[in-house]
Formats: sequence, C-alpha cells, structure tokens
Amino acid sequence: MVFHVLTIFPDFFRGPFEHGVVARAAAAGKIRLEVHDLRNWTTDRHRTVDDRPFGGGEGMVLKAEPIFRAAEAIFPERGPARRIILMSPQGRLFDQAAARRLSRLDELLLLAGRYEGVDERVAERLADEELSIGDYVLSGGELAAAVVIDAVARLLDGVLGNQDSALRESFGGGAEGPGLLDCPQYTRPAGFRGWQAPEVLLSGNHEEVRRWRLEAAIEKTARMRPELLEKWKSRVER
Repeated sequence: MVFHVLTIFPDFFRGPFEHGVVARAAAAGKIRLEVHDLRNWTTDRHRTVDDRPFGGGEGMVLKAEPIFRAAEAIFPERGPARRIILMSPQGRLFDQAAARRLSRLDELLLLAGRYEGVDERVAERLADEELSIGDYVLSGGELAAAVVIDAVARLLDGVLGNQDSALRESFGGGAEGPGLLDCPQYTRPAGFRGWQAPEVLLSGNHEEVRRWRLEAAIEKTARMRPELLEKWKSRVER
C-alpha cells in the first residue's frame, strides 16, 4: 500500500516514519511512504500556500489552488482504490473500523491542514472524506496523518510479526464492529513490590487463561469504555 502525505512541513515526518512498525514495514517493502511538500505546487516566488479568510477573522487559510494542483499530480487518475482524505477537526471520528476500511485501499493521500483551516472547496470538491483523530484541535494535520498511517499500516498483511495480534488488541472486533478493550497484561517478575500477577496466568492451563482474559477484558471495558461493552454485547447476542 502507498501512503501519501501533502504538507507544508515535510521534515516533520522524519521522526514518526523512521522508527517502529511503520519504518520496518517501509524497509521491508510492505508499504511505501511518499511525503509531498505543498509549496512545490505554488506559482509565485514566495511559494505562498495561504491567505486571509474572506469575511475577516484571525488566522490564515490554506489556499485551494495548490492543494488541487498537488492532488491532481499525485493522483492523475482517481478510482475506488485511491482515496483522498482531509485531516480536519470537523471530520468524522477516526476509529479502528475506519482503519480497517482504509487498509483495503491501494493508495491513500492524506491532506494535512494548518493555520485556521483549509479552503472549504477542498473538503467539498476534492477530498473523498474528512477525518478527525479526536475532539480537540491540533496545530496542524501532520500528527493526525501520522496516527492514521500507523493505525492502517499495522493492519496490512506481513507488517506485524504475528498478524493475529491485531485481532486480539483493543477494538479488534474485526469487520463486524468494535471489540472489547484488550485484557490486562503482565510479565516477569511475577511478584513486584508485593503486587502479584494473577495466578491463572502462571498455571499453564490455556483454557483457564483464555477464560480469565475474556472476563478481564469485559471488566476493563465496562470500567473504562462502557459504550464499547454495550456494542460488543449487541453483536454477541445477535
């Protein structure tokens, strides 16, 4: 799968893309990462990408023209396996189901907004959808784009050492809907400052371990994210 990011700060991605799962996947040829500098598609000597908002107000707005020009150069042909997504606080909330859906694409272009926002014609006429990683405002869409790429990449075949681990993680409910949060995890030493790891995890009884993990996941989901538990119950009871 090919991930494209359109940004005015291409150097930002040196950190996120040079470490961890994404870096290993790129090195192994499982994914390709292409970071594009929006200023390369400007036409004036100042390489201007923003302007004042019509109607007044604080801040600057990213111009539609260079974004359209860049997107049309990156994707000269559009199709269902190529999507353009605008990272925006006004977008639909990005979740594990969205990550699974995007993992089925061939190419994904993420538009990283900045300043006071992006000309609305980008959202209306160019982007296939808007996505937000949470109900808060960031300084720009670069962090959000990196989050989306990490979440999607790890779902691709061969990216994780054990692909089944993606199904057992928090929210790993598969295509049918959201799953439970992951169960609590423990490792050596079994005793630490007087706190003991659960005896069942040391028993070697795989069925008892499986049952404990399910019960612990249900308990933790009920405590931390009760709305997920209700969705999970409705799926199980169908």
